[in-house]
Amino acid sequence: MNAPVSPAEPSSARHAPPLTLANACLVLPDRLCRGHITFEAGRIARIADGGPAPTGAIDCGGDIVMPGLVELHTDNLERHIEPRPEVDWPHLPALLAHDTELASTGITTVFDALRVGSIHSGSRGYGEYARQLADELLAARAAGHFKISHFLHLRAEICSETLLEELAKFGPEDRVGIVSLMDHTPGQRQFRDLEAMKTYVTKKRNFSEAEFAEHVARLGALQARLGARHEAGAVAEAARLGAVLASHDDTTPEQVAASAAKGVGFAEFPTTRTAAQACRAAGIAVMMGAPNLIRGGSHSGNVAAQELAEAGLLDILSSDYVPGALLLAAFRLAALWGDLPRAAACVTHRPAEAAGLADRGRLAEGLRADVIRVARAGDVPVVRAVWAQGHRVG
Repeated sequence: MNAPVSPAEPSSARHAPPLTLANACLVLPDRLCRGHITFEAGRIARIADGGPAPTGAIDCGGDIVMPGLVELHTDNLERHIEPRPEVDWPHLPALLAHDTELASTGITTVFDALRVGSIHSGSRGYGEYARQLADELLAARAAGHFKISHFLHLRAEICSETLLEELAKFGPEDRVGIVSLMDHTPGQRQFRDLEAMKTYVTKKRNFSEAEFAEHVARLGALQARLGARHEAGAVAEAARLGAVLASHDDTTPEQVAASAAKGVGFAEFPTTRTAAQACRAAGIAVMMGAPNLIRGGSHSGNVAAQELAEAGLLDILSSDYVPGALLLAAFRLAALWGDLPRAAACVTHRPAEAAGLADRGRLAEGLRADVIRVARAGDVPVVRAVWAQGHRVG
């Protein structure tokens, strides 16, 4: 995939004083080394093996120092905006709380997932929110309120009534890094098991039996009437926006082949091992949920992330709905593979590469000084410090 170049970020890092972290276990792309790392003007200026700590350096006492985490798909912002059903929390405080929470977990780059496409018919429809929230997010970023780097991830709901109208409101200036094709038609992909879908939806939205049946019928009718048009339109809009295209919940080799034909760069949460194998054959990176790995399986009965990891079919991890899961899952992968650099790449370099960000995700001279310091409490990683463009943010 030829990933687009993401919009440049203004930087306040020119004012960050030089800083050296010494006596650290540095997680380099291909190895671990004991040494020190220096930041200057928001970039990694020097990396050195061993040797005495420079004067004024922070002694890390052997703690792990690795790149800041890169998160491609998180529902966490929506959780802050709507902390309870039908509760619309003030948006700027919600954005700031979301940003601070991610920084505290070691995430230094995030693609905030916003649903695009609404349903206005029926008794349980839902309305548009993405354009307004994106405006508020971008205004907060421009004002310098955020600790970490924010991009937009538009979740294009194929089974909706207004997908293309909502996508048309975004432009290349909006920092849309990812457009994902989300087809939640009942009876296929994530919801091919209607009983599992019923459990999920009725708990989340408090549907009655009749309302759930109406919901299933409405989505099926929408997919039949608008699905092909919406899918083609979303692919075209991703190209117009300069965004990476992602598939979601591919289940069969045929669905993966269709994704590849559209130019999909990475697959979010393929639901079967067969689909993951087809992604690998097609050169599509496979992303799985960190909570799936930590819990030992999918909450909706789909393929376990550990199974794909053991088969060498896992490329990227996403925190999905638990920000703190990302670092923990990386260390679980490191234990499974016996290879911390390989596991760290799944939450740093590989997601950055998939999103077209060449300036971060590795400890290498000249790249952004997005760096975290991590200790261990047994087998649990503990974030001790976070730097974004050389500034301490957590």
